[in-house]
Amino acid sequence: MHEIYQRLKQKALELAEKIPQPVFYRRFKKEIDTSRALLTSNSLLRQCINHFCIEQEGLGHGYNHCFSVAVDAGAIVLIETKGVYKKYKNSVEEIVTAVHIAGLLHDARRDEEDHAVAGSKLAEKVLDCFGIDDKYKEHIVIAIRNHEAFKEGDPVRDEVGRLISDALYDADKFRWGIDNFTTTVWEMLNYSNTTPQEFFENYKKGMEYIERIKDTFRTETGKKYGPEIIDAGLSIGRIIYEELKRELS
Repeated sequence: MHEIYQRLKQKALELAEKIPQPVFYRRFKKEIDTSRALLTSNSLLRQCINHFCIEQEGLGHGYNHCFSVAVDAGAIVLIETKGVYKKYKNSVEEIVTAVHIAGLLHDARRDEEDHAVAGSKLAEKVLDCFGIDDKYKEHIVIAIRNHEAFKEGDPVRDEVGRLISDALYDADKFRWGIDNFTTTVWEMLNYSNTTPQEFFENYKKGMEYIERIKDTFRTETGKKYGPEIIDAGLSIGRIIYEELKRELS
């Protein structure tokens, strides 16, 4: 990693330590812990982890990213279905498992140009071997295909499919907050061999893109708590921009 990036990453980590934990992670600790416990105890999900995630490490969207997305997506499902279990015919745990799978596999083809479509096609093949119910298999494939921002998604079959798709999207976009500036961006820069000058020239455009993410959250949970998560990351990003400017001067 370029020495400038090393200094900037360290600065970002120091800044992140001073930022209060976003409300989502404080208010819904129980749901997050439940989601994590369900994920780590499920043998099928361990197969997903073993098959994928690892190969995308160099792109900033590897195991830690996929695992965090899966856990938060599961928590969002638990939050969104709280008090309305009958509406989902007592299948909430199955829905959580489906969104966990989608979270673990959503970036399996991150290095390809249209990675969401490519990843959905790969997931479709893989899930045939995992014995997933056809209904949930379809929901998972569509959710992966629909997880990119500012792109028209495929239609979902029903409310369960909508919940899985939207929970995956929102959990993935949570990563555009603090995670983006403490981990993801540095791994992507290192992988792409981008020079600090090139990084600086594109920095403002990237910040504007992230700012726009705040208006795209899809679940009620995401709409309420997602913007704060994004703003926390942007607060770091603005300081890093000034640090980068000084480094280059």
